[in-house]
Amino acid sequence: MTTRDLSEDTRRKLMGVSTATLCTALFKRGLRNQFIQDVQPLRAGRPNMVGPAFTLRYIPAREDLNPISVFQDRAHPQRKAVEDCPPGAVFVIDSRKDPRAASAGAILVSRLMVRGVAGVVTDGGFRDSPEIAQLDIPAYHNRPSAPTNLTRHQAIDIDVPIACGDVAVFPGDIVVGDGDGVVVIPTHLVDEVTAEAVEMTAFEDFVAEKVLEGRSILGLYPPTDPQSSADFAEWRKARGR
Repeated sequence: MTTRDLSEDTRRKLMGVSTATLCTALFKRGLRNQFIQDVQPLRAGRPNMVGPAFTLRYIPAREDLNPISVFQDRAHPQRKAVEDCPPGAVFVIDSRKDPRAASAGAILVSRLMVRGVAGVVTDGGFRDSPEIAQLDIPAYHNRPSAPTNLTRHQAIDIDVPIACGDVAVFPGDIVVGDGDGVVVIPTHLVDEVTAEAVEMTAFEDFVAEKVLEGRSILGLYPPTDPQSSADFAEWRKARGR
């Protein structure tokens, strides 16, 4: 699998599993730190965000290099990244966990949306956050922020390894977001992690149904009682899962 490959079958499956389940599958493989810290969706209730990472890295702004006139340069890294991010990718921004200035605003996020980008994540903040929340693109940030990025951030690198919310994000890593937040899956693990997450989701749906019916979690979750495994097999067969 190359850094930009994500099969439609795997993408479809990732649309139906939670970041919590994916984190558990990753933990079983020794990966404890794949959930981006301190970011949340601007609007709840959306379908999952899924796509390979395309990255932008900021460093601290230096005043003599970041007047407002830098945006007149068509090759400015922030502007160029917005135009270069591939359709279907997730645009991930390293803002050094600093939301005191905006990583981007509604116009740039709108451009990403119309270009077919799958979502946008920053460990900083977005300006125009009410407008971004209404756009048809999943967006995750730390908190709203009005000042332009130039007051705190200098866009420096495109599509390189970055840190976002204390997680290492490499170009092409698979990024999944839901109502809880965002998890990053190393590319070489995505198919096996996804397959396990689908199985875990089916089992947890079964468990949730039984718990709501009044059943104890003892022997059920985990299924140490052989009857639980038998009941799950029957449940799956009845539901085609």
